[in-house]
Amino acid sequence: MINRVSPFQISTQPTQLQQKPAIGLDQNATSKVSFGDFLKESINQVNQAQADSDKKTNALASGKNVELHDVMISAQKSSVTLLTAVEVRNKVIEAYQEMMRMQV
Repeated sequence: MINRVSPFQISTQPTQLQQKPAIGLDQNATSKVSFGDFLKESINQVNQAQADSDKKTNALASGKNVELHDVMISAQKSSVTLLTAVEVRNKVIEAYQEMMRMQV
C-alpha cells in the first residue's frame, strides 16, 4: 500500500533539463570557475555591449548605412546590462556590509 507519493519521485519518461549555461560557463565544463574569472568576464560583456552601442551610434551619426532600430536596440541592451551590473554590485556591497555588522 502506498501511503505517500511525491511528484519528484515519479517519472513516466526520462526528462532532460534544457538550461542555458551561466555567463562564463560552457555546457561541457565540469570544472569550477573562480569568482574572479566570472566577474572579469561579466564586466567584459558589459564593456562589449557599451562598445557595440557606441560603434553603432557613431556610424549612424556619421551617415553610414545603419538602421535606426538597430542603434536603439543596441543602446537599450547596453543600458540594461549596465543597470544590471550596477544592481548586482549594490547587492554584493549590501551583503558584505550586512556580514560585517554581524556579531561573532
